[in-house]
Amino acid sequence: MPSDIEIARAATLKPIAHVAEKLGVPDDALHNYGKHIAKIDHGYIASLEGRPDGKLILVTAISPTPAGEGKTTTTVGLGDALNRIGKKAVIALREPSLGPCFGMKGGAAGGGKSQVVPMEQINLHFTGDFHAITSAHSLAAALIDNHVYWTNELNIDVRRIFWRRVVDMNDRALRAINQSLGGVANGFPREDGFDITVASEVMAVFCLAKDLADLEERLGKIVIAETRDRKLVTLKDVKATGAMTVLLKDALQPNLVQTLEGNPALIHGGPFANIAHGCNSVIATRTALKLGEYAVTEAGFGADLGAEKFLDIKCRQTGLKPSAVVIVATVRALKMHGGVDKKSLGSENIAALEKGFANLERHVANVRDFGLPVVVGVNHFHADTDAEHDALKTLCRDRLGVEAITCKHWADGGAGAEGLAQAVVKLAEGPQQPLAYAYESEAKLSDKINAIATKLYGAGSVQIESKAAQKLASFEKEGYGHLPVCMAKTQYSFSTDPGLMGAPSGHVIAVRDVRLSAGAGFVVAICGEIMTMPGLPKVPAADTIRLDANGQIDGLF
Repeated sequence: MPSDIEIARAATLKPIAHVAEKLGVPDDALHNYGKHIAKIDHGYIASLEGRPDGKLILVTAISPTPAGEGKTTTTVGLGDALNRIGKKAVIALREPSLGPCFGMKGGAAGGGKSQVVPMEQINLHFTGDFHAITSAHSLAAALIDNHVYWTNELNIDVRRIFWRRVVDMNDRALRAINQSLGGVANGFPREDGFDITVASEVMAVFCLAKDLADLEERLGKIVIAETRDRKLVTLKDVKATGAMTVLLKDALQPNLVQTLEGNPALIHGGPFANIAHGCNSVIATRTALKLGEYAVTEAGFGADLGAEKFLDIKCRQTGLKPSAVVIVATVRALKMHGGVDKKSLGSENIAALEKGFANLERHVANVRDFGLPVVVGVNHFHADTDAEHDALKTLCRDRLGVEAITCKHWADGGAGAEGLAQAVVKLAEGPQQPLAYAYESEAKLSDKINAIATKLYGAGSVQIESKAAQKLASFEKEGYGHLPVCMAKTQYSFSTDPGLMGAPSGHVIAVRDVRLSAGAGFVVAICGEIMTMPGLPKVPAADTIRLDANGQIDGLF
């Protein structure tokens, strides 16, 4: 089988205007980035407001493993399959970050015959949205330090400046730095640090804003420091928001591309789900709902992170509600959750599958507790056996009362996911319940953390370090107690230990710090050893990415 990049290069892409035409989007509403990428104009998006919404389908997954699950691949395959069975479907995805592309995970454009294209541009610089977000964030940092340098009329305490810098790369050396060294002309020396761009609150605001006016208002609410008498200072106070919005104006227009089968996909924004809220932009999701009968979107990592935040944060803020949820699983990954080493996953092992099934079981139960109908999409790998797939379907039917459907979209494109598409339509057009959140907005922040940890993670208790507890009390005193909580936690486990697979229970969730994201509208709880600036692995993907003799990119996956 050819590689993903070879499959993508072999495809004959439609002009992007033809893809837009399928949705009824006129040429004058497009801002073209070459032949196969376009942004959709703000004005045209505003004109869609009176249209009815299509049905929203959320794709999530079991806890990720090195064996691979294929959530984005399934999202793309499902979108193609829905179009194949006569439904007008639009896919809405996050943009890839350069950090994982050159690190360990690789790209995020799907795989095999279920990809969004042009794959190379999407995975690398694309339309420059992440660069715009990085620049806007960096402008804010420069304006904060400039204010302190010249007059500091706001009486900012340089020891309590919260605004870190960002770069869209995994660079552990920048996690903690000293800045403004070199004498009086360079400002006041202080400790600082970098996060990856996808962890920036600007990214979170970008993805939750409903339009440009909302974007600027949210940016203005971002708390960046405290004064010497402990009053909060915002970006509005340092007059940063107007210029930041200018830098983000074009980026806020969602990006239109296509699948290998020529179906429309909106790719926009990209916060990580282990350190942020893990969803593509509200603007892209709403645009997909206005343009299609079905909008298929995904939430990052497992359902304990991405789906929970999609529902408790994004849906709570916007009024969105999925009509059905697909939980992606693989036989390989469930065997790994059952204790099988990665090197042994090619051998049939139904006993390990049954043991690892506990992970899928908890994710299904969690999503159902939100009041949402669920189907399991089993992403097929070539070494899987029929007996393993039959066993998984039986477990889902007998123990969970849900349907599990084998999907072969990686090899066969949309045709390989038609069964999943039919099941999704049946659920989406069937009886619906009100969305039930994991906690009430009026609950204390610590109680919200506890609800997520005990209800969704199976934890026995939560330990909030004293400094973090003091900050939570301060947030509530300042009027932010109503905000939802965004858990920053390893994606590999229901616990804070990435090596504790399956469905652990009774463990302790340790919260070592909390951060206020007032502009985005949530409080981040940093659990365990999770980092907001990842590092590169010992052998990063960048080692094998290069240009070949013909000037084409090689090694990107």
